[in-house]
Amino acid sequence: AKLMAERGVDCINIADSPLARIRMSAMALAYQIHQHFPRVEVILHYTTRDRNLMGLQSDLLGAHALGLRNILCLTGDPPSLGDYPNATDNYDVVPSGLIRLIKQGFNVGMDHAGADIGQPTSFFAGCVVNLCAPDPDKEIKTLRKKIEAGADFALTQPIYDVNLAREFIRRYEAKHGRLRLPLLAGVLPLYNERHPAFLHNEVPGIVIPEAMRRRMSVAGEVQAGRAEGVQIALELLAELQGVVQGAYLMPPFGRYDLAAEI
Repeated sequence: AKLMAERGVDCINIADSPLARIRMSAMALAYQIHQHFPRVEVILHYTTRDRNLMGLQSDLLGAHALGLRNILCLTGDPPSLGDYPNATDNYDVVPSGLIRLIKQGFNVGMDHAGADIGQPTSFFAGCVVNLCAPDPDKEIKTLRKKIEAGADFALTQPIYDVNLAREFIRRYEAKHGRLRLPLLAGVLPLYNERHPAFLHNEVPGIVIPEAMRRRMSVAGEVQAGRAEGVQIALELLAELQGVVQGAYLMPPFGRYDLAAEI
């Protein structure tokens, strides 16, 4: 976080036990970073996977009391992916319902049951979207629900084909008019020759053009592969200008130095 703050990032994402693997409380870490680097916005990822309706609302009120304001509303990876495949899900609400609870409930001073919470919260609620989804019409329908619930911004899945992102936005606007929701494009730098093949073949919703995979294959492993991945990320960021309103970097394999370089 210190490295990112020194490099001038506007915000830092705090993931909520990604891949359904145990990590320290995202809220606790978000609070610590907020305390150490108050000029950097913290985006707290908040999954509905782990919380029933009572716990979810209590946690949100606690987050607001700690000074956290930016909440990314998402389902979270299913427990079957992680270290506790027999853990149960608590899907009392879906992400669009969580956004609605925040924007149309807490932010006007009411909980889910319509009871007064004392004073309104001032959360800024975000959602996720995949601009390269295999079924764009289904993704557009889901995004529309999140927008109608009151979403303030969206973070995308990693983008490697900007043409697919453009086409998604065109299809949305053909159905619903101008897309006014600010989009922050996900940019995950490729790391070595095996990385793009894994993402393309094993991770649902990620499409990496063949030419880009070939570039990484030619670059190979170690330093040359990392340098090529950084160069591709810079090219994607340049191409995304005018398509989205911002971008966020996903450090590959914990290599925050590559994110700082970009």
